Amino acid sequence: MIKKPAENARKPAAKTAAAPPVHEQVYQKLRAQILFGEMAPGQAVTIQGLTDSLGAGMTPVREAIRRLISDGALMFQGNRRVSVPVLSAEDVEQLIFVRRTIEAELARRAARHAPPELVAELEQIDAELDFAIAAGDVSGYLLQNYRFHSVLYANSQAPILAEMAERLWLRFGPSLRVVCGRFGTQNLPDRHKEMLAALRAGDVEGVGLAIEQDVDQGVQMVIAVQAERAVSS
Repeated sequence: MIKKPAENARKPAAKTAAAPPVHEQVYQKLRAQILFGEMAPGQAVTIQGLTDSLGAGMTPVREAIRRLISDGALMFQGNRRVSVPVLSAEDVEQLIFVRRTIEAELARRAARHAPPELVAELEQIDAELDFAIAAGDVSGYLLQNYRFHSVLYANSQAPILAEMAERLWLRFGPSLRVVCGRFGTQNLPDRHKEMLAALRAGDVEGVGLAIEQDVDQGVQMVIAVQAERAVSS
């Protein structure tokens, strides 16, 4: 006779996803600080200061710094200091060309492969972005703007291009934070409504054009801030 297991018998514990290694957690934290402009371009910070703010040991912080220097997001300043590079006019010119080209292509590919639920997900993110703009929440705007593009590009089925876009955003993000400080949230770039309308209509080229214009608008605001600083210096 086969016995049934007792009702209160202990069930196997559900498996939980293993936490990323410490060095990866530190890298992601420092990367987010740069991406969302918590470290201003040209602002030098000590490696010891980063270990304190991140609550991590020297070894994982040094490894994160090494990776971010390789990504072009940090540079050594000497005396155990690092900083976010200040973009030159030439840097911005190259960034606008590469971002416009890569991100428009990612958007077009995402439009071709978009699952039905993608529009609803992007609409929700864009609503949160609108709320951040209305509230004057710069950090919220930067986060939701990044999420919008990241979710869209993740549906492109083009992982190499998507990885390139991530690196470009890492180099551009700190300058966008400067733009927020100069112009406020009410005048920040947001061509997402046009992109969503094109996506709903199945207009692949329209999706790419809207993202291209979104990129252009953001970069042009960075150029305007650079021009103001050149005049005042």
